[in-house]
Amino acid sequence: MTAPPDAAFPLGAAVTIAELADDPHPVLRGLRPAEPVSWLPVLGGWLVTRRDLAEQVLRDARGFTVDDPRFTTARLVGPSMLSLDGPEHRRHRDPFARALRRGDVSAGLAAFTANEAARLVTGLSPDGGAELRRALAGPLAAAVMGEVLGLGDTDPATLLSWYDAIVAGVSALTAASGDGLGPQVPPTAAAAFDNLRASLEAAISKPGASSLLAVAAATAGLSLSEIVSNAAVMLFGGIETTEGMICNAVLHLLGDPAQARAVLANRSLLGGAVDESLRLEPAAAVVDRFATADIRLGQVDIRPGDLVVVSLAGANRDPVFFPDPDRFDLQRPNARQNLGFALGPHYCVGAQLAWMETRAAITALLDGLPGLRLDPDQRSSPRGLVFRKPPALHVRWDGPGVAMPPVAALEPAV
Repeated sequence: MTAPPDAAFPLGAAVTIAELADDPHPVLRGLRPAEPVSWLPVLGGWLVTRRDLAEQVLRDARGFTVDDPRFTTARLVGPSMLSLDGPEHRRHRDPFARALRRGDVSAGLAAFTANEAARLVTGLSPDGGAELRRALAGPLAAAVMGEVLGLGDTDPATLLSWYDAIVAGVSALTAASGDGLGPQVPPTAAAAFDNLRASLEAAISKPGASSLLAVAAATAGLSLSEIVSNAAVMLFGGIETTEGMICNAVLHLLGDPAQARAVLANRSLLGGAVDESLRLEPAAAVVDRFATADIRLGQVDIRPGDLVVVSLAGANRDPVFFPDPDRFDLQRPNARQNLGFALGPHYCVGAQLAWMETRAAITALLDGLPGLRLDPDQRSSPRGLVFRKPPALHVRWDGPGVAMPPVAALEPAV
């Protein structure tokens, strides 16, 4: 892959990693009209920021693939729906997608999610303040994924520790690849994956198991190692992106007191708030693809092997598709058409579950914490190059929280 000269893409050549990680939106706003497909030396690839071009890449799995040796997750957990395309991708993905669509599975997860969110909110500190990323968003995401994977007896904190170690291992593999050192799985990551694999294998073989994982395994036609690999990537996505989605949604809603009051008065607006937050700040800001052939993308010629980074954050604020794109609008008519869960064959298999968890978390907060608001003394904004969320989300409320009984399951997204 030969990089084009900086003069051909002057805006892209000037972009820094710090800008993309701290607040990419001004950069994306500048790139979109002038260099909608731009070469960014700091990424070693092309960045796509326009909605129509992002759709072109995401829908074309033949021209833009994830099945490439540079996709480091597969080195640690093995091939999965995340790192395959074509018939093999469908073979790995379809059993899990079918299980998620089953009425008994989705209803059980909806009830579990609502009750777990209420339990976590009820257990917050009685002093009228909390940090919600570690006290609510992360534990809820881990508990729900434990339920999905039949690991309900595993402490969510243990699941989070395995997740942290495996993600750190993937990051280390990526860095080693960039240095030309080849794949070297860190021992801590290997040990965490071994623990996860043993727990998943036990959950699958447990007599009478009825988790989503057990349902998928019974009908998958996949080997045990393939089932475990897919369960591992579902765990990653189910914790990382859902935690971010919850935090970003709370941040957006409480950051606009007028809209927060509107949701308090009319809970039917809550779904729009979740969709609009996902549009404004998708928990996964970018996704990577690798070109398989010579392809014309906009006014740019992409070569085989080129890295093509689709900015979901950029596409979600394209003013051609979303007028007044930087405004948080509870009643935006096309908010659900955001690309926060990607598009095409790799549309997030757990999208409906993540949406439901986010709505359940906000519902529990609004029901249980009167006068809920952002802590003015500890404000935080989303950060991250790939996964974006506030490092911490401190809130205050008026007095002790209200003890809540178990709540009815929320209706799923449609």
